[in-house]
Amino acid sequence: MTDLVTVAELGGALAALGGAAYARRSHPSAYWSAVGLPVSVVRLMASYSSTMDACGLTVAPPRWRALAVKAATRRDVRPVPPRRGLIRPTSTGLRVRLRLAPGQEPADLAASVERLRHAWGVHAVYVRDVKPGIVELRLVGFDVLRKVRMPRQADGGHLRVPVALREDATVVLRDYIAVPHELVLGATLSGKSMYLRNLLVGLAAKPVVLVGIDCKRGVELAPFAPRLSALATDPDQAADLLPVLVKEMEDRYDLIKARQGIAPGTLDELITSDIWGLPDSERPAPIVLFIDEVAELFLVATRKEEERRDEMVTQLIRLAQLGRAAGIYLEVCGQRFGAELGKGATMLRAQLTGRICHRVNDEASAKMALGDIAPEAVHAACAIAAELPGLAVAGDTSGGWSRIRTPYLSLADAAVTCRETAHLAPDVPALSAFAPHARPSL
Repeated sequence: MTDLVTVAELGGALAALGGAAYARRSHPSAYWSAVGLPVSVVRLMASYSSTMDACGLTVAPPRWRALAVKAATRRDVRPVPPRRGLIRPTSTGLRVRLRLAPGQEPADLAASVERLRHAWGVHAVYVRDVKPGIVELRLVGFDVLRKVRMPRQADGGHLRVPVALREDATVVLRDYIAVPHELVLGATLSGKSMYLRNLLVGLAAKPVVLVGIDCKRGVELAPFAPRLSALATDPDQAADLLPVLVKEMEDRYDLIKARQGIAPGTLDELITSDIWGLPDSERPAPIVLFIDEVAELFLVATRKEEERRDEMVTQLIRLAQLGRAAGIYLEVCGQRFGAELGKGATMLRAQLTGRICHRVNDEASAKMALGDIAPEAVHAACAIAAELPGLAVAGDTSGGWSRIRTPYLSLADAAVTCRETAHLAPDVPALSAFAPHARPSL
């Protein structure tokens, strides 16, 4: 009987260990909530002072306190670590705010994140500056980019679309008001189309005009045709569509100028320099132009095609330079986007503030996307493995960058969403001739 009990106890222990190992590999979020979270909290609370001391993140105490303690207890006062606030658990890690000791700065903590990560047994540690003297440590319990799960409450509001997850478990919001135009680069099967798919589906439920240029005969954007107000599937159609968008932009500028020319007695808040200052009844719907494989617009074989290319590039540059105030935004996608494409390529790229670089085939392609805004991010982009489609490096002209990954979204689900939201497409009479349903099926 004793032997049976022993075997049962050993079997139960082995089953528990096996279950924990399986959960950690296949369901990291559940494992973190059940095992990793309490263990990390205990480690942090038990070793906080000693870990900070070992990492050189303590300072000498105030002189008056040292003298008082020495007079009362006849012992020296230990160095003081940053004062720790409440530990706030999350579904992916922990958050704790620290009040820096005099003489410390956030860079001191940022330089020790690897040592803190190993000391507390978590996947990663990130430092965020909250306000002068206060920083937040974000501890991530597991690799959130291995299997991306977007938070349920991730809707960013009007013209802000959640499209991916950062490595620190925060949501990436594509904000068209803050970053009007974006360049998305990536090799074949790198996840570029998945990013575009998530972005388009996120915009489909909003009162936004969606326009597509897909010179691969529409194979990427045609499934979303019910929600698109216009779609060009070859360079000839794109050459006809772009002047219409430029004319629409000019008409919107006329509308803005009419508002600026109002009577002298009008309130100051009614004077505007973009469509967002117009009254709701007068404001036209924003337009987002998706360009898949932009290189197809630049490639030419004859003199006539070269003239057409120059006209299209000029129109794209005008839209990039002037479109923001008129509520026209660009999403430009491709595998490469350098000077070798031809005249105007680098000028257009300079207008694209947001940069998303997926896995690329060479370092030069990564430099095209990130080299002019965040040179240190180029090496991170070149290190993306082919086994992780959707993983990318996101940067902007502020110089900041981070690793992100887009969640998986099937083409069928995306197409269903576009069909269900087709009635939300705003009416733009100028684009009716380019509506996908107005042309024969491909």
